[in-house]
Amino acid sequence: MKVIGLTGNIGCGKSTVAGMLRERGVATIDADDVAREVRRPGSPAAALILDRFGTLEPAELARVVFEDSRALADLEAIIHPRVRDLVGARLATLDQEDVAVTAVEAIKLLESPLRDRYDQVWVVVCRPEDAVRRLAERGLSESDVLERRANQMAQSDMLQAADVVIDGSADIGETTRQVEAALASLSAGPD
Repeated sequence: MKVIGLTGNIGCGKSTVAGMLRERGVATIDADDVAREVRRPGSPAAALILDRFGTLEPAELARVVFEDSRALADLEAIIHPRVRDLVGARLATLDQEDVAVTAVEAIKLLESPLRDRYDQVWVVVCRPEDAVRRLAERGLSESDVLERRANQMAQSDMLQAADVVIDGSADIGETTRQVEAALASLSAGPD
């Protein structure tokens, strides 16, 4: 099984690219969905989060952790190992099911020990103003977006690790062309 690590900063279009991959028969794992599963009420992680932060409400957690780097590190220490283990287990299951290509969509992909599991790292990039506009459409303020981006790896650092760069600021037709070309190249490569 070929595994694509799909990453990029908030608002750059990772989910759009993941959707394009799904439409082309690629299995996808969204680390954000796995994180929501890991912290669902009643789970061991939820108990730890409640003990540390007093809430499981995503908006309240975001407000706290993006204002306090220590709080963010504490939350990540609770969630990330569990997400990593579950993503690893899902990759193993898909591999046993003879899935040809799987993409793992994760904002912290390059910081993860699972990085070595990816055959290619795809980085979706965009202009900062495009990210701000997209996230404003989802209800985030410009200051919230900039604060969250400040807590993420710089786009320039991501590019150094990229095997494939997808322009999330391009029109949808061009982004689709880039995804199709990269997927064809991956499929044509050595096993």
